[in-house]
Amino acid sequence: MIRPADPADAPAIAALQNRAIRETDITFTTEEVAEADIAARIAQRLPAFLVAETGTGIAGFATYGPFRSGPGYAFVREHTIHVAPAAWGRGIGRALMQELERVALADGVDILIGGVSATNRDGLAFHTRIGFTETGRLPAVGQKFGRRLDLVLLQKFLRPAGPDGPDSLPGTG
Repeated sequence: MIRPADPADAPAIAALQNRAIRETDITFTTEEVAEADIAARIAQRLPAFLVAETGTGIAGFATYGPFRSGPGYAFVREHTIHVAPAAWGRGIGRALMQELERVALADGVDILIGGVSATNRDGLAFHTRIGFTETGRLPAVGQKFGRRLDLVLLQKFLRPAGPDGPDSLPGTG
Protein backbone atom coordinates (compact mmCIF):
# COMPACT_ATOMS: atom_id res chain seq x y z
CA MET A 1 0.00 0.00 0.00
CA ILE A 2 1.33 3.44 -0.96
CA ARG A 3 0.42 6.16 1.53
CA PRO A 4 1.68 9.49 2.85
CA ALA A 5 4.47 9.04 5.36
CA ASP A 6 3.85 9.66 9.02
CA PRO A 7 6.48 10.82 11.54
CA ALA A 8 6.05 7.40 13.19
CA ASP A 9 7.59 5.93 10.00
CA ALA A 10 10.85 7.80 10.60
CA PRO A 11 12.70 4.88 12.28
CA ALA A 12 11.95 2.51 9.39
CA ILE A 13 12.82 5.12 6.77
CA ALA A 14 16.06 6.02 8.56
CA ALA A 15 17.01 2.34 8.74
CA LEU A 16 16.42 1.92 5.00
CA GLN A 17 18.31 5.06 4.07
CA ASN A 18 21.15 4.47 6.52
CA ARG A 19 21.74 0.96 5.16
CA ALA A 20 22.22 2.51 1.71
CA ILE A 21 24.54 5.16 3.17
CA ARG A 22 26.69 2.60 5.01
CA GLU A 23 26.80 -0.19 2.46
CA THR A 24 26.45 1.26 -1.04
CA ASP A 25 27.55 4.03 -3.34
CA ILE A 26 24.03 4.66 -4.65
CA THR A 27 24.18 7.77 -2.50
CA PHE A 28 27.31 9.86 -2.06
CA THR A 29 26.20 10.80 1.45
CA THR A 30 28.46 9.38 4.14
CA GLU A 31 26.70 10.68 7.26
CA GLU A 32 23.75 8.65 8.49
CA VAL A 33 20.44 10.44 8.98
CA ALA A 34 18.78 10.75 12.36
CA GLU A 35 15.21 9.65 12.87
CA ALA A 36 14.33 13.17 14.09
CA ASP A 37 15.63 14.63 10.81
CA ILE A 38 13.51 12.19 8.80
CA ALA A 39 10.44 13.08 10.90
CA ALA A 40 11.10 16.78 10.23
CA ARG A 41 11.40 16.16 6.49
CA ILE A 42 8.14 14.25 6.51
CA ALA A 43 6.35 17.11 8.25
CA GLN A 44 7.90 19.67 5.89
CA ARG A 45 7.29 17.83 2.63
CA LEU A 46 3.83 16.26 3.05
CA PRO A 47 2.02 15.27 0.93
CA ALA A 48 5.18 14.71 -1.12
CA PHE A 49 6.70 12.10 1.19
CA LEU A 50 5.33 8.63 0.52
CA VAL A 51 5.97 5.17 1.88
CA ALA A 52 5.24 1.70 0.55
CA GLU A 53 3.92 -0.42 3.36
CA THR A 54 3.76 -4.19 3.10
CA GLY A 55 2.79 -6.88 5.59
CA THR A 56 6.36 -6.78 6.92
CA GLY A 57 6.64 -3.00 7.33
CA ILE A 58 8.02 -0.12 5.25
CA ALA A 59 9.46 -1.49 2.00
CA GLY A 60 10.39 1.84 0.44
CA PHE A 61 9.87 5.58 0.30
CA ALA A 62 9.85 8.38 -2.24
CA THR A 63 9.88 12.14 -1.79
CA TYR A 64 10.94 15.31 -3.52
CA GLY A 65 12.37 18.65 -2.58
CA PRO A 66 13.68 21.74 -4.32
CA PHE A 67 15.92 21.23 -7.33
CA ARG A 68 17.65 24.60 -6.98
CA SER A 69 16.79 27.76 -5.14
CA GLY A 70 15.01 30.72 -6.68
CA PRO A 71 11.61 31.29 -8.28
CA GLY A 72 12.82 30.30 -11.73
CA TYR A 73 12.89 26.67 -10.58
CA ALA A 74 9.48 26.67 -8.86
CA PHE A 75 8.11 24.02 -11.24
CA VAL A 76 11.03 21.57 -10.88
CA ARG A 77 11.72 19.14 -8.04
CA GLU A 78 14.48 16.62 -7.37
CA HIS A 79 13.22 13.30 -6.13
CA THR A 80 14.63 10.55 -3.94
CA ILE A 81 13.47 6.95 -3.94
CA HIS A 82 14.71 4.00 -1.91
CA VAL A 83 13.28 0.48 -1.98
CA ALA A 84 14.49 -2.23 0.37
CA PRO A 85 16.53 -4.85 -1.52
CA ALA A 86 14.14 -7.59 -0.37
CA ALA A 87 11.33 -5.73 -2.16
CA TRP A 88 13.11 -5.19 -5.49
CA GLY A 89 11.33 -6.48 -8.59
CA ARG A 90 7.86 -6.39 -7.03
CA GLY A 91 6.63 -3.11 -8.59
CA ILE A 92 7.00 -1.11 -5.39
CA GLY A 93 9.33 1.48 -6.89
CA ARG A 94 7.03 1.98 -9.87
CA ALA A 95 3.99 2.35 -7.58
CA LEU A 96 5.82 4.87 -5.39
CA MET A 97 6.88 6.93 -8.38
CA GLN A 98 3.43 6.87 -9.99
CA GLU A 99 1.90 8.23 -6.80
CA LEU A 100 4.72 10.77 -6.34
CA GLU A 101 4.14 12.00 -9.90
CA ARG A 102 0.41 12.37 -9.17
CA VAL A 103 1.21 14.40 -6.04
CA ALA A 104 3.74 16.49 -7.98
CA LEU A 105 1.23 17.34 -10.70
CA ALA A 106 -1.30 18.43 -8.08
CA ASP A 107 1.47 20.54 -6.52
CA GLY A 108 2.18 22.36 -9.81
CA VAL A 109 5.38 20.49 -10.56
CA ASP A 110 6.11 20.06 -14.27
CA ILE A 111 9.49 18.31 -14.15
CA LEU A 112 11.12 15.76 -11.85
CA ILE A 113 14.89 15.44 -11.74
CA GLY A 114 16.84 12.45 -10.49
CA GLY A 115 20.52 12.35 -9.63
CA VAL A 116 21.71 8.74 -9.78
CA SER A 117 25.18 7.35 -9.14
CA ALA A 118 26.61 6.02 -12.40
CA THR A 119 27.49 2.81 -10.56
CA ASN A 120 23.80 2.24 -9.76
CA ARG A 121 22.91 0.38 -12.95
CA ASP A 122 19.62 -0.90 -11.51
CA GLY A 123 18.59 2.63 -10.53
CA LEU A 124 19.45 3.98 -13.99
CA ALA A 125 17.50 1.18 -15.70
CA PHE A 126 14.54 1.72 -13.37
CA HIS A 127 14.37 5.42 -14.19
CA THR A 128 14.59 4.73 -17.91
CA ARG A 129 11.74 2.20 -17.65
CA ILE A 130 9.47 4.74 -15.98
CA GLY A 131 10.09 7.45 -18.56
CA PHE A 132 13.10 9.42 -17.34
CA THR A 133 15.69 10.54 -19.88
CA GLU A 134 19.37 10.98 -19.19
CA THR A 135 20.20 14.65 -19.60
CA GLY A 136 23.77 14.84 -18.34
CA ARG A 137 26.70 13.26 -16.55
CA LEU A 138 28.91 15.00 -14.06
CA PRO A 139 32.21 13.12 -13.97
CA ALA A 140 33.88 12.53 -10.60
CA VAL A 141 31.65 14.93 -8.61
CA GLY A 142 31.00 12.41 -5.84
CA GLN A 143 33.32 10.47 -3.64
CA LYS A 144 32.76 7.47 -1.44
CA PHE A 145 34.75 4.47 -0.28
CA GLY A 146 37.96 6.10 -1.54
CA ARG A 147 36.73 6.49 -5.12
CA ARG A 148 35.46 9.36 -7.24
CA LEU A 149 32.02 8.72 -8.69
CA ASP A 150 30.03 10.11 -11.60
CA LEU A 151 26.53 11.51 -11.15
CA VAL A 152 23.94 10.91 -13.87
CA LEU A 153 21.15 13.47 -14.16
CA LEU A 154 17.78 12.25 -15.40
CA GLN A 155 14.64 14.22 -16.16
CA LYS A 156 10.97 13.52 -16.70
CA PHE A 157 8.37 15.95 -18.00
CA LEU A 158 5.16 15.35 -16.07
CA ARG A 159 3.12 17.64 -18.33
CA PRO A 160 3.50 17.97 -22.06
CA ALA A 161 5.58 20.92 -23.09
CA GLY A 162 3.71 24.04 -24.18
CA PRO A 163 2.56 24.49 -27.79
CA ASP A 164 5.84 26.17 -28.71
CA GLY A 165 8.07 23.43 -27.34
CA PRO A 166 9.68 22.56 -24.03
CA ASP A 167 10.86 26.14 -23.43
CA SER A 168 7.38 27.67 -23.43
CA LEU A 169 5.29 27.98 -20.32
CA PRO A 170 1.71 26.66 -20.28
CA GLY A 171 -0.71 29.40 -21.31
CA THR A 172 1.95 31.63 -22.88
CA GLY A 173 2.16 30.07 -26.36
